[in-house]
Amino acid sequence: MALKVKAKEQFQNIGKYAGQYRYVMMPELYTALTQDKVIKEAALRSGVSRGVMQACWDAAGEVIKAWATEGHSVALPGLGTMRFGLRAKSVDDVNKVKAGLISSRRIIFTPDVDLKDELSKTAVQITCYDREGKEVKRVTSTDEGNVEDPENEGGTTNSGNNGSTENGGNSGSQNGSTSGGDNTGGNSGGEGGDGYN
Repeated sequence: MALKVKAKEQFQNIGKYAGQYRYVMMPELYTALTQDKVIKEAALRSGVSRGVMQACWDAAGEVIKAWATEGHSVALPGLGTMRFGLRAKSVDDVNKVKAGLISSRRIIFTPDVDLKDELSKTAVQITCYDREGKEVKRVTSTDEGNVEDPENEGGTTNSGNNGSTENGGNSGSQNGSTSGGDNTGGNSGGEGGDGYN
């Protein structure tokens, strides 16, 4: 299993690299799986009928929604926990506290350790395309295995040391590989102001 990514040479109109071509990475093959497909596969793997699996799926969804909206952090089996939060501005006087300070409501998912470990060990396959759309290079690389930590926004956890290979080569390195440069794709976070989780 590997995450498939494409790095396409694109002209930058704004920002630090305005007027330059830069290789920008983005997911290549992510598709949305329907609920029906997930239920069918879960029924096959568990040995129960699709009807029973559908009933369990619906009941679990209702329980998770009800408990999360009551302020609980709810376990999602094999995945982690989910809870609701919000972003709001802070004020210096209790008389200024009002609902209008809330800028957005959030759904916060915290993956469990096994899921983060699995993600950190998954290789990343990068296909590079020039500005004309021609494939120019392939890289199979497993980076340092850092996984974002939603409980510590901007922070990451490092779950392992992985090597990298380029153009089908093989590397026995166990020290990991890093490449210079910045992340122009970035991570579009929420609004400014104080967060409340």
